[in-house]
Amino acid sequence: MLQPVQLFKILSDETRLAIIMLLRESGELCVCDICGATSESQPKISRHMAILREAGLVLDRREGKWIHYRLSPHMPAWAAETITTAWLCMREEVRVWLAQSACTSC
Repeated sequence: MLQPVQLFKILSDETRLAIIMLLRESGELCVCDICGATSESQPKISRHMAILREAGLVLDRREGKWIHYRLSPHMPAWAAETITTAWLCMREEVRVWLAQSACTSC
């Protein structure tokens, strides 16, 4: 079960926080979209996604050769509220990241 200290440690990493905020804004994103929005490599994003998956914060699905991620509806309500509160503070910045990163490879 996810504990508050674990959530805050996970979100203290800028890349993981950005990924969570992007997913909160978009609903679901392909890994290539996440790479574009964060300006990080696919291997680095994959490592971060593994941490988020293990914590139960994200779910994935495969579509062809691409993996799509979304926030897990099974995370504790307090964690979802914490993420929403952070997103409310960052939403304009997150929207800029998404606008600048239109991916056409998937």
